[in-house]
Amino acid sequence: MAEKTLYQKRLHPMELFLKAAIYGAASVSVALLLGIIGYVFVKGAPAVNWSFLTSVTSSLKQTTGIAGNLVNTLYIIVLTLLIATPIGVGAAIYLNEYAKAGKLVDLIEFTTETLSGIPSVIYGLFGMVFFGEALHLDYSLLRGALTLSLMVLPLVIRNTQEALRTVPDSYRSGALGMGATKWRMIRTILLPSAMPGILTGIILSVGRIVGESAALLFTAGSDRLLPRLGGGLLNSLKGLGRKAMGSGGTLTIELYLQMQKGKYEAAFGIACVLIVIVLFINFLMKLAAGKLHKT
Repeated sequence: MAEKTLYQKRLHPMELFLKAAIYGAASVSVALLLGIIGYVFVKGAPAVNWSFLTSVTSSLKQTTGIAGNLVNTLYIIVLTLLIATPIGVGAAIYLNEYAKAGKLVDLIEFTTETLSGIPSVIYGLFGMVFFGEALHLDYSLLRGALTLSLMVLPLVIRNTQEALRTVPDSYRSGALGMGATKWRMIRTILLPSAMPGILTGIILSVGRIVGESAALLFTAGSDRLLPRLGGGLLNSLKGLGRKAMGSGGTLTIELYLQMQKGKYEAAFGIACVLIVIVLFINFLMKLAAGKLHKT
């Protein structure tokens, strides 16, 4: 006679109901995602072609394109991550490894959680007043990146803290017991072990950067022009630098403007490109996190 095991035990009706509810909720979520992506692609895919991706919208030339907006979006992503990632990871390391538990640390963590819930339009107003009026920065990609850095900073800090907390304390005590300094332990043991979690925070940050529009309307502007390159490497680098200091509209800003003009096909085409960019970046980040986790 076969012995009864947990796997052979009949599930209670309530357990069956909860299991069905969980699978049902997951199925609805997946169906909603696929439905939204499918609808956007059905409406916008006909507008996406080589000319749409490589030209710039111009009333004089009667062209509709997003090449300039693609470049501006990449600028915003790179600049924002260059500003927010070192500060966010550094702050998380200090709070988790150096600061003593107390009211000050609790206050900082409460502040970061509060900042993550502030509407983006308020960040845009703050960026316009502080970076524009106080620091005298014109509408530019740099001003937009500085504003978005404030938005994604809480996200980077909290995810990095959680990633650091998942690293076993034996890693720390073992490295310190072998004579390593605290900073060397953090740099060679702690950060590599927590890197998958840190990358998760960066992935979420990229998603918010790509999808942001309200804050950028107040800070970065809506210019569609491509950076001027040519004349040698030095002149090309100068052109790239000037572009960062000039006005620039991202894909989400252009989508908003196209919707205002009633050009829905172009707007859905931009939405298709945005979805592909977000999925591609998430795939690369997940791939990198998986490889780091294996090592």
